[in-house]
Amino acid sequence: MTHDITVERARRLKQLHAQHKPLVLPTVWDVWSARTAVAAGFPALTIGSHPLADSRGAGDNEGQTFEEVLAAVRPVIAAVDVPVSVDLEAGYGQKPSDLVAGLIEVGGVGLNIEDTVHSEGGRLRDTQEHANYVAGLRTAADDAGVPVWVNGRTDLFMRARDASTVRDEAIERLRALVEAGADSVYPVGIQDDDDLLTAVTGAVTVPVNSTAHPVKHDLDRFRRLGVGRITYGPLLQFALTDTMKDMLKPWSS
Repeated sequence: MTHDITVERARRLKQLHAQHKPLVLPTVWDVWSARTAVAAGFPALTIGSHPLADSRGAGDNEGQTFEEVLAAVRPVIAAVDVPVSVDLEAGYGQKPSDLVAGLIEVGGVGLNIEDTVHSEGGRLRDTQEHANYVAGLRTAADDAGVPVWVNGRTDLFMRARDASTVRDEAIERLRALVEAGADSVYPVGIQDDDDLLTAVTGAVTVPVNSTAHPVKHDLDRFRRLGVGRITYGPLLQFALTDTMKDMLKPWSS
């Protein structure tokens, strides 16, 4: 993919975030799922680390190397003519500049970056450390001349026994990511909590990403709560797994 096409797709992804409230990015994992989502009418996609790993017999939480992930997503990105973001977990131990360079080289124009450092025992980056990493991604993208969309994720809510007890700390963390150059923020684990979603969407100036289940959740509810971006994480693949089992079960006896 040429540099000009990559830049155009990056600009398109930014426009789509402004035009759609929320922008739904189906989480895909291979050429088939990507083409299917585009055929269903979606103008952009994201490749999820968990479903990608499952499709390749690897483990989530950086069970693949950065090089393996790039090799896997390259044909997916090349198979569609829409912008594609890639979940790059915590960065696979890469420097921000190397992470962005690899993403751009395979045609990716957005990325998801989380604060659970899988390569270091699953520790959580502190607020400033995570913000610094996001700032490094922003600088690297600017230097490369590609307006890569950076989705800054925090696992703080997900890791808490009671998510409401870390609300203020999580909001502080998300605001720091925005200040560092994140284009959107992703507080994982609160998709079923109206109060927390409302608190977060009201506290930051960029789109807030929520996980959604394509069957069990409702788009209008997320819109009412101010969510600006929706991805499925592994839940689309999980839903298809359930459906496939139901379809096949009568044939297995």
